Amino acid sequence: MAKSRRDFLRLGVATAAGLVASRASAQHEGHQPPAPAVRTSRKSTSPRPYVPVEVPDVPKLPWRLENGVKIFHLIPEVMKTSFTPWKTANTWGYNGSTPGPTIEVQEGDRVRIVVENRLPEATVMHWHGLEVPNEMDGVEGLIQDFIAPGETFAYEFTIHQHGTFFYHSHRPMQQMMGMIGLFVVHPKKAYEPHCDRDFGLILQEWATLPNNPTPNTLAMEFNWLTINGKSAPATTPMLAKLGERVRLRMVNLGMDHHPMHMHGHTWVTTGTEGGRIPRALWRPGNTELVGVAQARDVEFVAHNPGDWMLHCHLPHHMMNAMVSMVGPMSEPGGGVPTGGGMEEGMGMITAGHAMSHDLGPSMGRTTGVDADQPVTHLVGPQEQGGQEGHGGHGSHGAAGVAPNARQVPGYPQDMWMVMDKEVEKPETYGLRPTWTGAMMGMMTIIRVLKPEMFDKIQELKAQAAQGGGR
Repeated sequence: MAKSRRDFLRLGVATAAGLVASRASAQHEGHQPPAPAVRTSRKSTSPRPYVPVEVPDVPKLPWRLENGVKIFHLIPEVMKTSFTPWKTANTWGYNGSTPGPTIEVQEGDRVRIVVENRLPEATVMHWHGLEVPNEMDGVEGLIQDFIAPGETFAYEFTIHQHGTFFYHSHRPMQQMMGMIGLFVVHPKKAYEPHCDRDFGLILQEWATLPNNPTPNTLAMEFNWLTINGKSAPATTPMLAKLGERVRLRMVNLGMDHHPMHMHGHTWVTTGTEGGRIPRALWRPGNTELVGVAQARDVEFVAHNPGDWMLHCHLPHHMMNAMVSMVGPMSEPGGGVPTGGGMEEGMGMITAGHAMSHDLGPSMGRTTGVDADQPVTHLVGPQEQGGQEGHGGHGSHGAAGVAPNARQVPGYPQDMWMVMDKEVEKPETYGLRPTWTGAMMGMMTIIRVLKPEMFDKIQELKAQAAQGGGR
């Protein structure tokens, strides 16, 4: 009897310890877990041990099966890419897309990727992070000959890894023209916990002048920052139902690192370009530094309903079409003018008297962004002869302008432009009016939706796909 009692007490202590440990683990992995009524994750019921990855604004590369080999046709080529509806650039990519279409396979697959070069110069392909035979590694000169324009080369290998990888030209300037794509390998055995949503995001930087749509690949500063080839507010929001577990796969191939930050939730970092991180080493956070040539997988439970920003937190990466001058230099009627031509730069103009402002030298040729319009950053009714700023919302909130603003050193700094209609699509349905005013550069949105709103947007997407619009 005493032994039985001791066993009972020992079992009770062990059970209590297990419950405490499991709750601590749940808090570590879920972080602020949702109310008990909300489902947080589940076992996979799919015949496949994964959920197909969604890469907003980027297509998937189709394949065909031949004698047990998945065959892909990849075409490097020149194209035009619209970062936003009002900004188009000459880029290089694959199969009509910059970045290139997503390759999605499963651990153990044998793949053959036939590369048909339609560029005006030679290229090669590298499979970043994948352990392939040496002759398939795609390093020009060291491993293989170039693929000349008009030529075709087939890469073939068996994939024994799983995780987030990517493919890209091994020529560095071609990379800066946009030649990269996601290469997602799903595991044979499903990851746990199961994810209901799986999204891919490619981070890129571009340097273009207003009158030159071709990126300067030698630039070290960038004025257009994109996610999947789009700059906010044109980036397509990601959608998840309340309570679902979400995976984000973020890849960076550029010149800058990107501290990617998400509002409203805490995630755990679960993978790198080296594959899945052992669960004991998962770490919590809401800002993950994605360095050059790196991939980072993060997972979170979408327990907090709302429309949440995901963005690079470098301040210059939260803007579009940046220029070097701010403050009084961009203000009309004061300071040294910018963006003049050669004659203006030398003071060779005829208007005004000899000591007038008009006869002073300008700062010479610039990007011309500020000189094109003799107005400030469209932030309120005090500007432009009393007219409200773009979108009609410049007179209140953070966009207001103080009466003595022009006397404040450094004014103006930030701009506010509302463009909701210009980027309207099913995924933006129900967003708060003026939402685009906060969205620029390397930004996107994760929408954590109640089921009825999620289903409504899916219905609108289906109508749009059929040409019905909304």
